Amino acid sequence: MYELKTKENDSSVTEFIENVDNPKKREDAYRLLDIFTETTGLPAKMWGPSIIGFGSYHYKYATGHEGDAPLVGFSPRKAKISLYLAPYNPEREALLANFGKYTAGKGCVYINKVADIKVEVLEALITQSVAFLKKAYPGE
Repeated sequence: MYELKTKENDSSVTEFIENVDNPKKREDAYRLLDIFTETTGLPAKMWGPSIIGFGSYHYKYATGHEGDAPLVGFSPRKAKISLYLAPYNPEREALLANFGKYTAGKGCVYINKVADIKVEVLEALITQSVAFLKKAYPGE
């Protein structure tokens, strides 16, 4: 059976951010840490070696695949900063229309830097993602 690699762990979020090579990206990571913490009211936890997540939910697909994931999170990767927001959420696209400069994949939104986006829209995306996932996966 498939073993999920990205699990919540006790690694230090601050230590992880301090090891981000690019000083500007490190600064943005601390800014995002503040934004996500204030918006969710949840503590930051490391998920796997490189994702800073907030809260968690348990999912189970029709295929039988199941696991745990953070409600929202981010990762200051070398190329871009990945924002983990609820996928398959119809309201996400409307908010992204006013977000600023980004690209998006199925589950992630990618930004170059915090200065490229509207922080108030990010806060709305975070709040809306948490609400969407809690409704979609009750019991957490």
